[in-house]
Amino acid sequence: MPDEPATEVEFSTLYRATIAPLRRYLTRMLGNPSEAQDVAHDAYVRVFPAMGGGFVRKPEALLYTAARRLAINRLRRRGISPVSREAMVPETAASPGPDAAQEAILQQELELLQTAIADLPEGCRAVLLLRRIEQLSHREIADRLGIAVSTVEKQHARALRLLRESLEGALDP
Repeated sequence: MPDEPATEVEFSTLYRATIAPLRRYLTRMLGNPSEAQDVAHDAYVRVFPAMGGGFVRKPEALLYTAARRLAINRLRRRGISPVSREAMVPETAASPGPDAAQEAILQQELELLQTAIADLPEGCRAVLLLRRIEQLSHREIADRLGIAVSTVEKQHARALRLLRESLEGALDP
């Protein structure tokens, strides 16, 4: 690889050293590995030209700053505030992840949530999924389902109330 410009070699080294921890960091922030991969790609695209200028002393810091800002912007567009403060701190060493007991608890909670959503009345479930999963506005949901915006608002509120009641009952000892 002696023909490659120094910036490409440096960038390749940076990429290999940071891609896995950067994706984990972004997945914690965004909650979605696919989105994390997209944001990581965008961050590398922003950092590469800066490295070519020769004025970047700490390319890894620039990369994480760019990735964090891109992720926060994506969360804002979704209407979600960034996760916790510890999720904002990049990993410096590989983390072991949740232990078996935590994993089992998370799996049980996920199953409870899926069951509670499945038990919702059809209209409430449709509105909830369109609002939370597809991130549609009440107006967009009303247009898609052919119902009034006030009906969407009532069904969304009812779905949230029913979910809260169902999950509180299931999680209380």
